[in-house]
Amino acid sequence: MVDVFHKHIQDSLANENLQSALDANAEKRINARLGAIQSLPEDWNVMRKRAHEVRLHTINNLDVYLEQFINQVEENGVIVHHAADASQAVQIVLDLARERDCNLIAKSKTMVSEEIGLNHILEENGIEAVETDLGEYIIQLRGEPPAHIITPAVHLRKEDCAVTFQEKLGIPYTEDIATMTAAARNELRQTFLKAEIGLSGVNFGVAETGTLCIVTNEGNGRMVTTLPKVHIALMGIERLVPTMDDLGLMLELLPRSATGQKITVYTQLMNKPRQPGEVDGPHERHLILLDNGRSAMRESPLAEALLCIRCGACLNACPVFAEIGGHAYVNDNGKSSTYPGPIGSIVSPGLFGQSEFGQLARASSLCGACKEACPVDIDLPKLLLRVRAGGINMIPEVASKKIPVQVYWGMRFYTWIAKDPRRYKAVQKVGGFFSRIIALRSGWLKLPAFTGWGYSKDLPRPAQETFHDIWKARLGTPTAIEQAKYEGEGKPARSIEGETIPQPDLDSLIQKFTKELVALEGTFTACSETELPQLVYEALQSQGINSLLAWDDDQLPEGLAESLRVKGVNITQELDADVKAGLSGASGGIAASGTLILPSGPGKPQFVSLLPEVHFVILRAGDIYSDLAQVMKNREILDASVISLISGPSRTADIEMTLTIGVHGPSQVNVFCLEGK
Repeated sequence: MVDVFHKHIQDSLANENLQSALDANAEKRINARLGAIQSLPEDWNVMRKRAHEVRLHTINNLDVYLEQFINQVEENGVIVHHAADASQAVQIVLDLARERDCNLIAKSKTMVSEEIGLNHILEENGIEAVETDLGEYIIQLRGEPPAHIITPAVHLRKEDCAVTFQEKLGIPYTEDIATMTAAARNELRQTFLKAEIGLSGVNFGVAETGTLCIVTNEGNGRMVTTLPKVHIALMGIERLVPTMDDLGLMLELLPRSATGQKITVYTQLMNKPRQPGEVDGPHERHLILLDNGRSAMRESPLAEALLCIRCGACLNACPVFAEIGGHAYVNDNGKSSTYPGPIGSIVSPGLFGQSEFGQLARASSLCGACKEACPVDIDLPKLLLRVRAGGINMIPEVASKKIPVQVYWGMRFYTWIAKDPRRYKAVQKVGGFFSRIIALRSGWLKLPAFTGWGYSKDLPRPAQETFHDIWKARLGTPTAIEQAKYEGEGKPARSIEGETIPQPDLDSLIQKFTKELVALEGTFTACSETELPQLVYEALQSQGINSLLAWDDDQLPEGLAESLRVKGVNITQELDADVKAGLSGASGGIAASGTLILPSGPGKPQFVSLLPEVHFVILRAGDIYSDLAQVMKNREILDASVISLISGPSRTADIEMTLTIGVHGPSQVNVFCLEGK
């Protein structure tokens, strides 16, 4: 009898539609990641090993950093709640909603909410929770769980989405992805504006500052944390980094690994709720810190999996996931694992039990592709083997088992062979000899089904040549190879300790910023303050726009707002979702990624850069920084209640990995850069 897990695998392999969708995802994600890591400021392996050390140090000292983080978060005015398990976390959300007579919650994508089954329980209690990430929204309409950590609707083709939108939204059938995205935008805009509570996850919490960091591309993350009066953030207790510098390191690695971007469109650094004089942002910001098995896992042989930053790179790299997809990862009752793929095959049994999800670790070839792709260098194959050996209770469970005599003597014999290079080489040659002369009709060898081999695996055929022989024949001697490695294309890792790194001049920074912004579909116009009013006016006129949401006059270059009013432009600082354009300043830019830095504050409404379809930004050339690390060292910039790092227009690739510009945030970002310091 085939068990439920294997039945799901067989169904996935037989599903041609799914296979086509998974093939497209894997190819595009892998290529995008490989391209993006080439633009890192340092060598990939150097940075990922440093990230590993930061995360490992944090997990090893989690109690210390949690205490520091909680103290700082509370000092910032955020209300902290502690949830030992899923039921407590759900109850906290329910209580907060009931106390505020809330009937509608707008949600940004959060795997923690999936982990605790939040939506279902909210629905049972008469509270509508609407997913606002496009992929999550689609699968919510279909009543399905996410199929991927980053791309929830990875298993669907555009035809599937078209049918769903026709049936659930009542729009005419269309396979045009831009049209479907626009339909979702229109539906969800009212959710953002009407929701009493916004709920999000947390990508990283920073212990030294109490900062909550979330990264999104569509703009829905900013919507749910800015427009509703109450914001609730769900965060696993392991998602900490000690300092802002450490956060900068993670933000270099996470988007490149997740979506192949240098930085996500929106990186939000949230320190406080709305402050006096601010016209938007939540009056209350709540943080729910969830354990739900993490403390126990931290004391287990699977603790290293807590280093995960949920980028999904291991899923994209895994040849097994690429064939079966996320929905095939189920327990014996057919319940989907919240976390699929290589990392899910470790985290799920680690958090929810070996008996519940331990079998998932066998859906792996142990090829090591997941480890190579991991931006924090988690040894995933090692952890998968630990799950196979018993997971959390590995050591006592294995010690209590009596090893079969044939396995014992087989391993002793293998050990005797492997200890001596001459014996090992001789056995390889014998295997190669027999591989050449034995007639093979249906594979090399199938073992009895009770062994597990032969049902879904074949014993590999011995190689006809040893790897060492192939190595020498094709590439020459090891000495020559090593010499070529260091004299040829090998690029030494960059070391910055004790090194004075020359800073680029202003013209170079501007050129780099312009190149990166334009690559992200933004526009750049260099001008003087005298030229600015006419250029902004002409840009408005070219699009038939005569009204602006704007920062207060004194937060913009002197005389700009008044000059536009004289020309007949209507300017308001009041929230109006129908106004098509917004005008804001920026406290800085980041040349390496074409990113704008927008702080909140009195006279600086966040909705100006969020709600309109067109965003005009005034940036001074002298405020352009070289890279993200430089910004993270500037505590003055990061002192606002909320800092938004914006990189081009909002975008999504949730339907068939097709890039679509303009989702919940602006579809245009136009920068006017003022000359000089």
